[in-house]
Amino acid sequence: MIRFRFALSPLGEVSPWGHEGRQLHWFGLTDGWYWIELADHELLRYSTETLQRHRTDGPGARHPYVDYYLARLWEDINAMTPTVLQPVPTDLLDFVASDPDAWRPMDSEAALSAAEWHAEHTLDLGYIREPPRIRAWRTVSDDFDTVTVTWRHDDEGDIRFTADPAGQVMIPAESFLAAVRQLDQELMTAMERRISVLERTGPPDGVQLDLHALRAEHVNRATWLTQRLQTELETDWAAVRAGAEDLLRG
Repeated sequence: MIRFRFALSPLGEVSPWGHEGRQLHWFGLTDGWYWIELADHELLRYSTETLQRHRTDGPGARHPYVDYYLARLWEDINAMTPTVLQPVPTDLLDFVASDPDAWRPMDSEAALSAAEWHAEHTLDLGYIREPPRIRAWRTVSDDFDTVTVTWRHDDEGDIRFTADPAGQVMIPAESFLAAVRQLDQELMTAMERRISVLERTGPPDGVQLDLHALRAEHVNRATWLTQRLQTELETDWAAVRAGAEDLLRG
């Protein structure tokens, strides 16, 4: 139903950071590409026209997906998951599904609080050009426990994707959490292999890499998702409700 897919660039093709001192680190070593399988849709897959217009003959031309550091997607998914898994009260379902472009101006503290809560259900993709808006929230009742995933992108822009300009899929909440856990496990496993290779071979010539610090950071990052999932959210529902009323009024 949902899966966060990725591939890491071959280790020899990972570019060091910096001009004067060429360095590698955990974040930089996650260079690769990724996409989201959602039912029969592929989110973050570029259209053929976009690839022909913008891709060069470099490594990124070999695939049609968003080309960036996997660490960024992983961090942002981890960050939003506790909020996504917090059930949305029935009276706020219209607001969480609303489009900020249709809101009234934010002219109160409550409206700001509501807007921030709304934004926490959105996957941060601001580091790519003309990103789609991908959002998710949970609905629980006596009969079902689902996560609704929606997306929207500008089909008239310079950057286009293969998915429909807008869409919505409802999946079991347990499927969403399983996909988040699978992304975490697969990335940690892939990075464990990558770090083990570097510990055997050492860094490439002319590249600075603190292998002891790299291993310590990897061990630490392997605990991040568990820590996030143990987060107890303290949502001021009264403020969110008041702000939602201000933003949707009229």
